[in-house]
Amino acid sequence: MLFFKKHRSLIAATILVVISLVMLSYHVVNPSVEPGPVRKIVLDLAATMERGVNTPVEALENIWKRYLFLIGLERENMRLVQHNALLTRQLVQHQEGYLEAQRLKKLLSLSDSISYETVAASVTGRNRKSLHQTIMIDKGSIHGIKTGMPVVADRGVVGRVIETSGHVSRVLLLIDESSNVDSIIQGGRGQGILSGDGSSRCFLKYVPKLEEVRLGDAVITSGICGVFPKSWLLGTVSRVARGESGLFQTVEVLPSVNFAKIEEVLVLTSPKKGRND
Repeated sequence: MLFFKKHRSLIAATILVVISLVMLSYHVVNPSVEPGPVRKIVLDLAATMERGVNTPVEALENIWKRYLFLIGLERENMRLVQHNALLTRQLVQHQEGYLEAQRLKKLLSLSDSISYETVAASVTGRNRKSLHQTIMIDKGSIHGIKTGMPVVADRGVVGRVIETSGHVSRVLLLIDESSNVDSIIQGGRGQGILSGDGSSRCFLKYVPKLEEVRLGDAVITSGICGVFPKSWLLGTVSRVARGESGLFQTVEVLPSVNFAKIEEVLVLTSPKKGRND
């Protein structure tokens, strides 16, 4: 008795469900029988119960489908991000290869137009901590490079080789303070010694005050000392100061080569046979 009192709601619901199923089964077996009021109430209750069960089930199903969709969307997004990164790297590599090919094309054209045998080299290092302005190139003695050989680029003189090993060489740049190049001012033909200031400029020393020097005049190699061939561009005159004392004027020269951005060079190894510079 106590059991029935404690679970009477559950028992009542169970009896109602059983009656509903019996009536539904009866109607299925005898579809021609007109449903009575009780039958209609049972149908309404069954429909309500079905909606009560189906609604949360459909909600859970929709949540699950959305979860699966988001998981697939996240995976696709990750795939697209990785693919985009790969394409970006390939594009950068292709662009870099194209630019390098353009620079090498200029050097090849330069090599064909001069009367010297040359060795093309890439800049592999820059000495930024030393007192001297130098670069390292990826060619050495096994490629025919020797100490003292001039180094040039498509825009003009870079410097000269001061140290070499089997596969690498060190080049003293034109802007180094210890670099001295016999030079000529192309306009007035005044001569002097071009030296660097250790940063980014050069000065043409020992130019008499009586020599005519104008801003923008090209400064070229004289070819006198035998290290650099004659008529190679060194830079242009950027400032002239005569002063009141002394015999020489101050001539500042802006180098034609941008040493901070140079990546490939030509080493002039020897004059081509049958040709004079």
